[in-house]
Order: sequence, then C-alpha cells, then structure tokens
Amino acid sequence: MHQAKGFSVAAAIAALVLGAPAALAADRESLDARFQQATPVGCEVHCGDVITQSTRLTHDLSCPGTDEPALHIEGAGIVLDLGGHTVRRSSPVQQDTLGIVVTGNSMVMVRNGTIRGFASGVQADGVNSLRLHELMFADNGAAINNRSDNTYFLVTNSRFIGNGAGFASEIDAAEGTFDVRSSHFENNRLGIYLDTHNADVLDSTFTGNEIGIYCFAASVRVRSSTFARNEAVATSTAFMGGRDTCERLRFEDTLIADNASFAPTATPVWNVIQLDMINNWIVGNDNGLTAASSQVYVQGNTFWDNAGGLTLGDYTIFGSPQTGIVRANRFLRNDGDGLRVLPPSTPTVIGNVALGNTGWGIHAPTAFDGGGNVARNNGAGNCEGILCAPY
Repeated sequence: MHQAKGFSVAAAIAALVLGAPAALAADRESLDARFQQATPVGCEVHCGDVITQSTRLTHDLSCPGTDEPALHIEGAGIVLDLGGHTVRRSSPVQQDTLGIVVTGNSMVMVRNGTIRGFASGVQADGVNSLRLHELMFADNGAAINNRSDNTYFLVTNSRFIGNGAGFASEIDAAEGTFDVRSSHFENNRLGIYLDTHNADVLDSTFTGNEIGIYCFAASVRVRSSTFARNEAVATSTAFMGGRDTCERLRFEDTLIADNASFAPTATPVWNVIQLDMINNWIVGNDNGLTAASSQVYVQGNTFWDNAGGLTLGDYTIFGSPQTGIVRANRFLRNDGDGLRVLPPSTPTVIGNVALGNTGWGIHAPTAFDGGGNVARNNGAGNCEGILCAPY
C-alpha cells in the first residue's frame, strides 16, 4: 500500500478545519464553495491507496473486495474527484468489503463518479463533515455508512440505485445529520435508514424502493420532494420504549403518488411523537395513511383518489390523548373515510373539506370542532362529532 500524491488545492480548508473547529459550522457554505472550485490534479491511483492530498482519478478501479478499503482518505480538506470513473468491487463476495473509507476529524469531499458493489460504498470513520456530490451509488450493501459521532453529511445531485440502503449507520455507535439535496433514490431496499440521526431531504425523488425512509430513532424533514411507486413511503418502529422512537416525521410541499402503501404490512402505522404534514399532494396511493402520534400538525394537504384517507390516533405510551391541529385540508374521492380521528384523540379540526369519499367525510367524535368544515356527497355520512356545512 502506498500514498497517492496529488496537488493539494485545499490548504486553506485544512487550516480552517484544524485550527478553528467552531468556525466550521459557522462557515460551512464558504468551505463548500472552496470545495466546489477545487481542481485536483490527475494522478495514478491503485486499489488500496491512501489518499492524503486532493486527487483526481484518471481511470476506473476494479478492486478485489478484501477487508481493506479500495481507497482510504486520510486528512483534512481533501477533495477526491473520481473524474467520471467507477470504483467497483471485482470479487464475487460483497460481505464486509469497503469502497472509500474516510478517516480523521476533518472535512472531505468525494465527487463525480460511481461507487459500485461494496458492503459499504463510502464509510465515514471519525469524520467531522463529509461532502458528496454528483455520485452514483449502485448495488452496494449500504451506499453511505456512518461510523462516527456527530458527522454532518451534505449530499447533492447524487443517485442511489439498487442498494440495500442509501444511508445507514453503525447501530448504537454513530450519530449525525444527513443533509440530502437534489438526489434520486431508486430500487433500493431502504432509501434512508435513520438510527440516532437526523435527516433533511430537499428536492429529491424516491421511486421503486421497498421503503423510502425508515425512521428508527430520528427526526426527518422532507421538503419539495417526490415519492412515487414505492412499496412503502416510510416506516417507523412500533413503540418499544427507550431511545428507539421516531421523534418527528415532517413532509412539506411534497408529492406522494401511486405508492403501494404508506407503511409496510408488518408495521402499518406511522408511530411518531410529532407528525407534521404541510401542503402536500397525496394522490392515487393504494391505501390510506394511518398515523399514531402525541402531537399532530396537518395543514393544507390534498388527499385525492387514494384507497383510503387519513386516520389519526394516539401514541398511547404517553397516556394522554393526541393533540394538535388538522386544518384546511382537502379529502376528495378517497375510498373509505376522508378523515377519521380515533378516540380518545383530541386534535382541533378546522376548515377542512371532504367531498365524495366512499365512507365518512370526517369522522371525529372526540376531536375539538374549530368550525369552518365542509362535507358533502360522502357515502357513509358527511360528519360525525363535528358540525359540517354542505358548502
């Protein structure tokens, strides 16, 4: 094993990272801009090399898939540019094989290429920040695997195809944040798996995955994204106590369409402490959304032509009824009820419209009536527990 040498264009980044950790978070955008402008020099790189300076690959790498990583990045402020090339596993066995491993309390960027066929495509070990840009992760066990405490991942313009998981982490031994922007997840078993991690997903697409997001012990925010034709949109653990609790699921301005289900058959309910659904279009899904939470904020959504509407219930471990706001939503032509609130839940239901559902328009016998609700032409009845006007 030898060190791959290249011209370091990120010395200023390294100085900031090593000399001023507090400045890293405050000036992350500035540092990222320097990464984007970096132009590493191409050099000869071989499987097993340790990358200690900014480097650009000049050819594909087919690596045997041993316990040693295909490439190892060690140091601060390093940019590894794959140069449009592929780093792949050549052996027939995937178990325990490592693609690109990043170590050291540093800020590192990997960009512009494909990582294929490893148990862990990119693995972070003790890394402060890891920047991943314009990468294709294909057929890995875990495309990105975190084994670090408090690592910040910024992933942009990347594709995750056919992996066991797009994002994963060492159970009970890693924490961090996955910041995902303008990326695509397709035909993965799990798009994003979150154990003691937070995720912020923006302008991204999930299609054909077994499960889009698994909130095991985490908080998740999804904005301006699309979930289409997945087996399940998301899942969380059934309540077991302790830390294994999904703290928050939040969907904003997102299209959720033509999915086989909102949650897998084994855990058909989203069990979360806080559920936020804001200004989403939820259209043509093969069942309805059932969620159990302590707090709920559901506003401005359209549930249209699904094989079920929205069912809200209590996260019973807290021993008190669910509270929150269900406001200004539209429940249109769904099979079953448009909105059903299960006793003893007590959210305030205000200004919703329920039209043409085959069951009840709004069935909420224990909810607080905030007024302004409209329901008509629903098969089982328009409203139960609250007063609805026909227009």
